[in-house]
Amino acid sequence: MKTLIQRVAWGEVDVGGRTVARIGPGLLVYVGIAPTDKRADAERLAEKIAGLRIFPDETDKLNLSVQDVPGGVLAVPNFTLQADASKGRRPAFDAAAPQSIAEPLYNGFVAALRTKGCATQSGVFGAEMSIRSEADGPVNIIIEMPPRRGAEPRHTGEQ
Repeated sequence: MKTLIQRVAWGEVDVGGRTVARIGPGLLVYVGIAPTDKRADAERLAEKIAGLRIFPDETDKLNLSVQDVPGGVLAVPNFTLQADASKGRRPAFDAAAPQSIAEPLYNGFVAALRTKGCATQSGVFGAEMSIRSEADGPVNIIIEMPPRRGAEPRHTGEQ
């Protein structure tokens, strides 16, 4: 699973001209699923995102999670995150899971966020969506689960 996480002042999703999901301050999370992804990946990713410390504390240090703020999470299914644009000008989407695999994993990811206590709203799987948001920071993080080989975390000694 690959996610693009953006800290936002607000976010909303429209489908067919109707707003289907809306959050105030929190995280806008685009979710791309590969055919090899598993339910355990979705659960670990939800845990990671729920505890991700990217909100400022009273000293303006990024030390608080969406749970601490508290804030909302707007999850949006996005198969194009799995695009391979390394050759030519047209991205290939072969690395994206088919709907039969991706939709249950996406729904499991959303459910896992909710079990972590995150007020979670969701886009509509397979729908043509219009997403509006106001970036806060800007703070954007990409997280893959399982992590790519060779992408071992580097620690600076700061906790």
